Amino acid sequence: MNRAWTGLEKAPPGTLKNRIHGLGLRLLAQVKPSEIFFKSISKEVTNVEVTYPSSLGARLVRRRLRHIAMRGTIIHKKYFYGSVSLLPLTTAFTVLPLPNIPFFWVLFRTYSHWRALQGSEKLLQLVSDSSWTLNSATGNVNETEHDESRHGIHNSAKPTWVLLPSKELEQLLHRGDGHDGLSKCAISDICKVCDLNANDVMKYRDSM
Repeated sequence: MNRAWTGLEKAPPGTLKNRIHGLGLRLLAQVKPSEIFFKSISKEVTNVEVTYPSSLGARLVRRRLRHIAMRGTIIHKKYFYGSVSLLPLTTAFTVLPLPNIPFFWVLFRTYSHWRALQGSEKLLQLVSDSSWTLNSATGNVNETEHDESRHGIHNSAKPTWVLLPSKELEQLLHRGDGHDGLSKCAISDICKVCDLNANDVMKYRDSM
């Protein structure tokens, strides 16, 4: 699949292969940022650090993150099996004297959903851990909670995720808050502070 894509990319402008490559780029642009995010979470990830506006409650942030991870596992598992079921059908296009674009696209989507499923399951595993640490904006640990402590169960292991309330992020959010949500300027400022891709964040906002 990678060799076929490279061949399309190197095709001379104006050729059929070059147009197919352009179509592929437009299709790739439709992939949701959440899927790209889940794919970036490998099995080697051992902890999660979350920076959030200081006005939000830590428990709310944790529940929201667990919801995102759980929703990702459900969605990508469904699309993974759906893509797998389409693979045998797209092999019929191999009789054509052109690259089997439907097969390569479905194969890519199958792999992509599988990677996203693995990432979302890993994230869910990490944020479902009983131990967590709440840090102040300065990075000093000032609180540690265990969900099981009320039942007499204590986990002394190193927390798998850390919550970092940020006053700076809170100020940026209020500065750019409008009737239609955050402005592009506010999102751009937040992305600079948090080292994020502004285009991906805008794309994610528009997909919600």
